[in-house]
Amino acid sequence: MTGTRLTFTSEVTDIRLESRSGLAARWQIALDHTLFTPAAPTGTLLAVAPSGARLEVPVLGVVEEGGTIWHVVDKPLTDGTEVTGTLTETLC
Repeated sequence: MTGTRLTFTSEVTDIRLESRSGLAARWQIALDHTLFTPAAPTGTLLAVAPSGARLEVPVLGVVEEGGTIWHVVDKPLTDGTEVTGTLTETLC
């Protein structure tokens, strides 16, 4: 099997809290478009702050609800944040 990296740019359109346990939290982020699917649910979202600081947010999975793909993450990103999404799709 060979892995190929798929990359796209997008913008955060919504965020909601999925769960909280003490100080740890999991969030669900919606994007204006995505390549993540239930069949390809993991990868990263990269955001760059105005200061130039880079924040790499692992996508732990996805939840499909009412036609929206929600990306499960442990670091929140605000609405309007531009991101570069990268996922690994395994080709057989």
